[in-house]
Amino acid sequence: MSATPAAPFPRLAYIDWMRGLACVAMIQAHCYDSWLNTEARKTVLYRWSQELSTLPALIFLFLCGVSFVLVTERLRQQKRPSTEIFKTALLRGAEIFGFGLLLRVQEFVLGYPKSPWTDLFRVDVLNILGASLILMALFWRLTTAPSLISARQADQRWRNRTISLALLAAAAIAVATPPLWTTHRLRFLPWMLESYINGVHIYDAPQPWLFAIFPWCAFAFVGLAFGLFILSNFARRREVLALAIAGGIGVVACALSLWWDYSRTRIYAVYDYWHSSPNFFLMRCGILLILAFAIFAWCRWGWATKGFSPFIQFGKTSLLVYWAHIEFVYGRLSMLPKGRSSIPLATLGMVVIFAAMLGISIWRTRARTRASARLKTATTQSLSEAM
Repeated sequence: MSATPAAPFPRLAYIDWMRGLACVAMIQAHCYDSWLNTEARKTVLYRWSQELSTLPALIFLFLCGVSFVLVTERLRQQKRPSTEIFKTALLRGAEIFGFGLLLRVQEFVLGYPKSPWTDLFRVDVLNILGASLILMALFWRLTTAPSLISARQADQRWRNRTISLALLAAAAIAVATPPLWTTHRLRFLPWMLESYINGVHIYDAPQPWLFAIFPWCAFAFVGLAFGLFILSNFARRREVLALAIAGGIGVVACALSLWWDYSRTRIYAVYDYWHSSPNFFLMRCGILLILAFAIFAWCRWGWATKGFSPFIQFGKTSLLVYWAHIEFVYGRLSMLPKGRSSIPLATLGMVVIFAAMLGISIWRTRARTRASARLKTATTQSLSEAM
């Protein structure tokens, strides 16, 4: 007997809100980093601003994995062939990767002749988002997702197995990071290729501010496992409990990270907790899970979804917001003089950037809605004429 088809997966407000939070943290960090003068950079405000800047990339990659699951599961509900789902995911990854390369070309052209040609090959967050999607598409293909018409028990077994394999893949990437950054670097590769492994770029050592496959792709696989979990039968029946369990696992992960860091056992020749250590990776995964539960609770019981939410709006168009703000903050079209602004002036500029990006985001959402409505109307008319 076939299982009853599952209800369609709704858009999850807390996922959009979390992605919007990443956009807000990213914009404020970029604005202060680009515009503040030397004296302002010595303040507590600037220090905390840059501390928050460590969150956006983590959130974007984590939610990249979650979104991958949402899209593939929706296609499975539509009973699309697995080959088509694989190609869709693969092409989306290639598209995002291409956007990353295009952004580098745009920045080089607009910054010419000051911008060095090596910046064309710098590995940024869009590059690694695209690479993560490609790797997850290959991973999904290898795990061979069953059809939704198969028995529910078989589907749950596949889901449990895939969650385990995704976490194993994330752990493997994290564990391999320290040697690939230090003692076992792939020095035989050209620097523009090695940069995708460890973020070395043109320097003598890997740079933690760049986004390499090791360890950054691991966060996408953690997101993939989280996405599969929140769409499981258990989580859909007991959503609050499921998210609370995820938050509890996050607390345990943070505690284990600290415990292992304080232990005297060392398995790596070079140990760097704050940049390449698997212990720090575990800490950041714990923070992501705790944050996911906190935002879920805020959206469910707080005011996050009451009326219009700028965070949710940003979360729906995060790629556009990321692309649009860069040139007006770091590029030749910078709204304020770079490195010469006071805190009040930089804050005012940041508010203007927020308002402009919100306006662009709303415009994009409305344009997409109008286009969808026109397509639906045209399809209905065609069917009426055919009948």
